Amino acid sequence: MTDWLGPEEWQALRLSLKVSFWAMLASLPLGLLAAYALSRWRFPGRQLLNLLIHLPLVLPPVVTGYLLLLTLGARAPLGEFLGQFGITFAFRWTGAALAAGIMGFPLMVRAIRLSLDAVDPKLEEAAATLGARPLSRFFTVTLPLIAPGILAGAVLSFAKAMGEFGATITFVSNIPGSTQTLPSAIYAFLQVPGGEASALRLVALSVVIAMGALLLSELLAQRVAKRVAGK
Repeated sequence: MTDWLGPEEWQALRLSLKVSFWAMLASLPLGLLAAYALSRWRFPGRQLLNLLIHLPLVLPPVVTGYLLLLTLGARAPLGEFLGQFGITFAFRWTGAALAAGIMGFPLMVRAIRLSLDAVDPKLEEAAATLGARPLSRFFTVTLPLIAPGILAGAVLSFAKAMGEFGATITFVSNIPGSTQTLPSAIYAFLQVPGGEASALRLVALSVVIAMGALLLSELLAQRVAKRVAGK
């Protein structure tokens, strides 16, 4: 692949994989908690939480990136506060991971929540009658049943992060080697004469990655459906 891709293209691919992996990994615990809260808990503000989680799906990505810049930019109050501890997001790859994680978070939560909704509550009730505590029930009964849904959500989140452009470029700009991911590199190549070939290679690579992620997610979803049907 290093022979097929040029140095700048390979650099963008490596950065995209790095950003997407950490965006997915950092989102996973919070995504599992949010999905469990929406599926199993009843509390004031539940619908508001659901709205906020899914808001990035309908907001223009540039708006999400601009809100991140207003909140975590170098001159923003929270950004300045975190900067005192050496935590900086704006114009860094960590900021790209944050933006990508936020954009993929709704897809992750939705996949995990659907898996939770499909679990028969009687299985957890049976474990409770045998003396299993809530945390023990979750790890021994619920978690194994929803594992394919968690993996599907993680895959979708990773794929979304790989393709994220608007929020990322608004929040962290398009800096080669630092914040230039695959979509940003494609955009940059299309702005210079003779860059069409490089852009086309990256487009083909993005299509392959996206199709692979969707196929894997579909296979995992089918596994969840079979498990629910008792097959």
